[in-house]
Amino acid sequence: QVQVVESGGGLVQAGGSLRLSCAASGSIFSIKAWGWYRQPPGKQRDLVASVTSGGSAIYADSVKGRVTISRDNTKSAVYLQMSSLKPEDTAVYYCNVIHYYGSSWGQGTQVTVSS
Repeated sequence: QVQVVESGGGLVQAGGSLRLSCAASGSIFSIKAWGWYRQPPGKQRDLVASVTSGGSAIYADSVKGRVTISRDNTKSAVYLQMSSLKPEDTAVYYCNVIHYYGSSWGQGTQVTVSS
């Protein structure tokens, strides 16, 4: 199995930047794709960005041009660099990995963007 832990959330002013990190442990060789999701208060959890083991990345329309997902295979980690943050980016951000045994979620990290 695979376990993931997020870090890097916090409070930031509108227009600011944050970098979220997701570290994986366990059967990391089995990871096929990484994803970042977010869940605003009272709303559903949606995909922000994802990257496959081959390096193909996709982004939600709402974050294109402001967010970059990247991997560090040596550290078994993935990052989400966010800039030009808006109050509507406020949410709990979750890391997800798809692996041979299924899917694993982290506990989430809170991102709050003040206006």
